[in-house]
Amino acid sequence: MDCRVVLEAAVPVYDVVTPEAAVGAAISKVGERLNPDLSYVDIEPRSRRSPRGAELPPATVAAGEGLVALELGMTVYDVESEDHAVRIARSEIGSRLEGIALERLSCEPAEEAESETGEDDATEETEPAADGDEETLLPEFEEMVEQHRE
Repeated sequence: MDCRVVLEAAVPVYDVVTPEAAVGAAISKVGERLNPDLSYVDIEPRSRRSPRGAELPPATVAAGEGLVALELGMTVYDVESEDHAVRIARSEIGSRLEGIALERLSCEPAEEAESETGEDDATEETEPAADGDEETLLPEFEEMVEQHRE
């Protein structure tokens, strides 16, 4: 069984003024630590909600220091259970992100996500090229070459 695991990371950043700068610094910090070994991990800012349901930014900044909530997603292959997949993801990501708290957000079988976007998208991408788009592009290119020569 293959599983898609999403973990939440609480990333501390320093010398930032705005929440946007904090998010950028956190993504950069995590990306540097994960690459090139774990370049397949998706890094996204995590949207949060207050207890009353109001949308909150993914970062909080005070006195030049910030704490950013990021979602780290990866697919774990050939696991026995969802808990096994989460343990593997936490181990792989956590070993490179020492001092950063990680918490499980979700774990779902990967087959469902692949069937929704897998083969159907691949055939849609190849269809427009077969419709004769090349014929309409070539005359425009030739016109540009002629204009350039003049």
